[in-house]
Amino acid sequence: MPEPAHSAQRLTTLDARPPCLATIEAVVAGERTNVTCRGEFDIGAQALQSELYAVLDRSATGVDLHLDGVAFCDCGGLNLLLDLRREALAQGKTVTVQAYSPAVGRLLELTGARELFVTENSGNSDAPAAGHAPVPEERSGAMDVDQELRLEVDQLRRAMRTRPTIDVARGIVMATFGLSAEDAWTVLVSASQNTNTKLHHLAQDLMRAVHGAQVPEELRQQMAVAVAKVRETSPIPSDDVPVREAGPESQTPPPRPAV
Repeated sequence: MPEPAHSAQRLTTLDARPPCLATIEAVVAGERTNVTCRGEFDIGAQALQSELYAVLDRSATGVDLHLDGVAFCDCGGLNLLLDLRREALAQGKTVTVQAYSPAVGRLLELTGARELFVTENSGNSDAPAAGHAPVPEERSGAMDVDQELRLEVDQLRRAMRTRPTIDVARGIVMATFGLSAEDAWTVLVSASQNTNTKLHHLAQDLMRAVHGAQVPEELRQQMAVAVAKVRETSPIPSDDVPVREAGPESQTPPPRPAV
């Protein structure tokens, strides 16, 4: 018996991947490689991972990223950068950020990841423009391993302190809007960027809302915008997350759950 048409259509849709709206251009500069990134660094930019890894493999000491042409960056783009950094460390190399757009700068600042991409002085950079990474006046060579490890430990300690709250907030967003874990994370990061609020502070606001506190109006609006955007790119809800109708009440965190 032939398979029902609706089943075949659902499988085809599930196999779809978000489009990649970003490009990279690599130029070798001595022992390092300059990588200019443009477009939107979202979940679709994961398609660039193999190309970035290949550029890193061909470099002698690592890559220097120029992100001032990146108009949009969310957790998908940040994960791409962090994965590239981890791969560089495994090869004994470094990944630095020479310049970044305001969108990338906010994300690096709000997530505390900016210090992980310390800018190196290549000796041929112009004075930093607004939104560009500051270049230290007295700095030569790559960061030594001890300092790199200290930064890594500090980052992990900060994550351990704030992650439980952020995880609970992600669960709230998943239950309220019927989103997958990945989409809920994207909503939190987008709202954090657009309200210029630290991610763990935003999570605390959502947790307090569960117990009856008022959600700031700006946060409520940005959450609604972020939810609408992820629904455009994720038309099929996750099978393990209940779907709720998107009405006015869905733009605010849920009431206190029954116990």
